[in-house]
Amino acid sequence: MSRISQCAARAAAEGRGLLIPYLVAGDPDFETSLEIMHELVRQGADMIELGVPFSDPSSDGPAIQRGAERALAGGASLDGVLELAANFRASDTQTPIVLMGYLNPIEIMGYAEFTERCARADVDGVLVVDMPPAEAGDLPALLSGREIDRIFLVSPTTTAARAKEIIEYTSGYLYYASLKGVTGAALEDRESVAENIARIRGWTALPLVIGFGIRDVETALAMSELGDGIIIGSALVERIGQLPGAAGRKAGQISETVALIGAVRQTLDARQGTGKHDS
Repeated sequence: MSRISQCAARAAAEGRGLLIPYLVAGDPDFETSLEIMHELVRQGADMIELGVPFSDPSSDGPAIQRGAERALAGGASLDGVLELAANFRASDTQTPIVLMGYLNPIEIMGYAEFTERCARADVDGVLVVDMPPAEAGDLPALLSGREIDRIFLVSPTTTAARAKEIIEYTSGYLYYASLKGVTGAALEDRESVAENIARIRGWTALPLVIGFGIRDVETALAMSELGDGIIIGSALVERIGQLPGAAGRKAGQISETVALIGAVRQTLDARQGTGKHDS
């Protein structure tokens, strides 16, 4: 069983929802990203989605686009992201890491080389936003061969036939993008999310993790009650955008910057009656 599956099973057994923050690797620099990752775990993150900066992030809204621009301006690359994952894993052997990004940097590196580098960095899952499963070539098999989970997205517009096809390729968890637009938009139609999640549960036993539009404790709680977990991305990246780099940072600023994650964790645990991450 993969580290992701173990984490999800443990959360289910404890009756609590998964909390998965997303950050852009290298924003504002890799040293700061590493500190942020560890602080996210201290504040209650179950897994971390590590965004690979890309110059043309078609599915991302303004906040994450700006985060990618900041990271790229500082020299971030796929090589650097993999090194960051390895550095995190050197002192945290439990928290699953999912790389989330776009196909172009992976194609440039090469599927086989990318897979081996992920394995050496002890990455647990890969989500390629613009890679349809049926057109993924050898990558899913290569990842599977190294016991790296293949995370895929479904959305409100995904047809039943298409969703079932995607599920066949997916392991670890299924990412449900709750909006038809890009990341960071407002999440308003909760009834349709509930209907779609209920429909997808009839097709798979995979954990269903909801992302896009979760910006505060209220929306986090509402979506956690529908799915098996939630992903908080744009709201966190916006806060990181106000954080100075390692050279100009004051003590406690990272903790304050990611305090939303701690607040969400405490609220979820209080509502779900677990208290597993209480400080």
